[in-house]
Amino acid sequence: MIRWSLIDTAAVPDGGGELRLMQRGSEFTILAGALELMNSRSNGSEKALATLGCAGLNDRLAPHVLIGGFGMGFTLRAALDSLGPGARVTVAELVPAVIAWARGPLAHLGGDCLDDPRTMLREGDVAALIDAARSDYDAILLDVDNGPHGLGRPANDRLYTAQGLAAARRALKPGGVLAVWSAAADPAFTQRLRRAGFAVREAPVRSSGGRKGAHHMIWLATAPAAIALGPRRA
Repeated sequence: MIRWSLIDTAAVPDGGGELRLMQRGSEFTILAGALELMNSRSNGSEKALATLGCAGLNDRLAPHVLIGGFGMGFTLRAALDSLGPGARVTVAELVPAVIAWARGPLAHLGGDCLDDPRTMLREGDVAALIDAARSDYDAILLDVDNGPHGLGRPANDRLYTAQGLAAARRALKPGGVLAVWSAAADPAFTQRLRRAGFAVREAPVRSSGGRKGAHHMIWLATAPAAIALGPRRA
């Protein structure tokens, strides 16, 4: 049996612990402690986050997508494959080493997605970009931590609070979509999305992208469309 070998480690900012990049043959994994955040062989749900979240965006003029968390690049690659040449994709990655890995030992997984002219890479917390935005994004795709609970980095929890969801709604254009990846279902989070004013659809997916593999969950939360105002009274 081929054993796992340690390729590199990286500190997560703000006391978020340490990430480890491991390799076993042609397989790679990123671990936070004992928690597996990403595996190169189980990427179907990460791709589905992009294909579901970006569905219909090519009907919009120059759509702008924000991705929170680069991982191994599967979500970014799938988003670029789903979008037309006039789209823009901003990727926020908190840990600089993750991007170094993407340009080094993991370069074959994402191909040229970081060098695609539609891609803009931002080093830092995606929450800061969301907080600063006002109707900037047609879709926000969040694959941060292991879902709506900050298991790897407790500070990630704020993205999924009532305040964090209100910020996401402000950051989206009318009718925009907040898509959230999770390792498991969470009925309480579904209700929190609805209380935040989103129309919510739960999309169960398999980690493999087919009929096998672990069950994962993607929430597709659509912001309200613009309200048509009548003529101003004299």
